[in-house]
Amino acid sequence: MTSIVWRKSSHSGVQQGDCVELADLGNVIAVRDSKDPEGGVLRVGREEFGELVRVLRV
Repeated sequence: MTSIVWRKSSHSGVQQGDCVELADLGNVIAVRDSKDPEGGVLRVGREEFGELVRVLRV
C-alpha cells in the first residue's frame, strides 16, 4: 500500500497524536492508525463509510 495517498484529519493537531488516516480507493475507503502505518488497514465500502460519518456527526 505504498503508492496509496493517505490523508490525516485536520483535527489531528500539532502533536499528531491519536489519529487515523484515510485513503480513497474508489469504491472503498481504507482506514489505518497513523501511529502504525505498517499495521493493519480496515477497508470499508464507500456507502457504508458515508453512513458511518453521518452517524458520528450527530
